[in-house]
Amino acid sequence: MEKFTKEIVDDLADKLLIGLTDEENQMVLDEFAYIDQNIDIINTIPNISEVEPMTHCLDDFVCELREDKAEESISIDDALKNCDDYIDTEIKVPKVVG
Repeated sequence: MEKFTKEIVDDLADKLLIGLTDEENQMVLDEFAYIDQNIDIINTIPNISEVEPMTHCLDDFVCELREDKAEESISIDDALKNCDDYIDTEIKVPKVVG
């Protein structure tokens, strides 16, 4: 596999519209080198290509979803009793985005 180079990282950063300084570029290259080292270690495991990918770490994992049932909810009047400020049936909330 081709190793990452400064040019490849710069090209990807440009495509993502993020400018990287030389220091940041080197940090990314160091991280990719570390990842490559770990992948090389994994690839030395005998018969690794014969291992079937897993979706969960336990073989007997069963995901049971609850039955989707419509339930009665509280009335609008009851919901508005818990609100400090509302207009008609709309709740006024604090501004969270500048």
